[in-house]
Amino acid sequence: MTETIEPGAAAPDLHEGTRTGPGGRSLSLPPYRFKNVVLSEWTKLRTVRSTFWTLFVGAILGVGLSALISGVSASHYYSDVVIRATWDPVGRSIRPLLLAQLAFAVLGVLTVTAEYSTGMIRTSLAAVPRRSMMMTAKMAVSGVVTLVVGEIVAFAAFLVGQVLIHSVQPTVPYATLGQHNVLRVVIGAGLYLAVVSLLASGFAVLLRHAAAGIAVVVAMLFIVPGLAAALPSSWSQPIEEYWPTNAGTEVYSLTHGPHALSAWTGLGEMALFTVLVVAVAFYVLERRDA
Repeated sequence: MTETIEPGAAAPDLHEGTRTGPGGRSLSLPPYRFKNVVLSEWTKLRTVRSTFWTLFVGAILGVGLSALISGVSASHYYSDVVIRATWDPVGRSIRPLLLAQLAFAVLGVLTVTAEYSTGMIRTSLAAVPRRSMMMTAKMAVSGVVTLVVGEIVAFAAFLVGQVLIHSVQPTVPYATLGQHNVLRVVIGAGLYLAVVSLLASGFAVLLRHAAAGIAVVVAMLFIVPGLAAALPSSWSQPIEEYWPTNAGTEVYSLTHGPHALSAWTGLGEMALFTVLVVAVAFYVLERRDA
């Protein structure tokens, strides 16, 4: 099939125009739409092995550690004074997601950088010249997947943890979803994992390199909060309260410290920071070479 272009005429749009079909008939090509780009990105995401493995590792870390910590803590409830004095059955099941978040962050980075590492990003941008549309579709697909999987992992971690607590020591207090704020904690944990993944994608767009993106995310999630604990209180308290990833974790905490935001305010601050990172990433994406 060949395309007929009159001398001096403007070059046709890559995805919309008229082409000559069999018998000299003109064929009108419809423009690509956002849903088409979303379907393309969904195909990319589900056919890459790293997607399965990172989500699998995240699930194993989240649910597996929840089961281990909940069961061991319950078995030592009556023999360990510290465990009994600080007993929080919800936290015993949900807090292990602090490690699972790393797998979700890695997925967010790889969703973007996989095409840069192979050079396929040029093909993608040739097919979808509107870069912001392509990246929006990519992040939308990744965000929905991580949200669904994150909620499944959060609910599974909570339920498995509480079942083990009750099974190991039937007289030890355990939690149910019907108790005050427990459902918010579990739902909030899944939301937090999805936001972490989107934040990682934003940094990946800026850096275009998997190792660099993962290094920045690890620094945000673990290194800066850890270093802040060693600083004088006048410095560490503002970091503890307002550092985006610290603030976001408040959404899956039943109780909040004196230098901490409320649950939804903390997650809102982290979401706003993520929006700013993604906005800057889109601005840079539109103004540099692939």
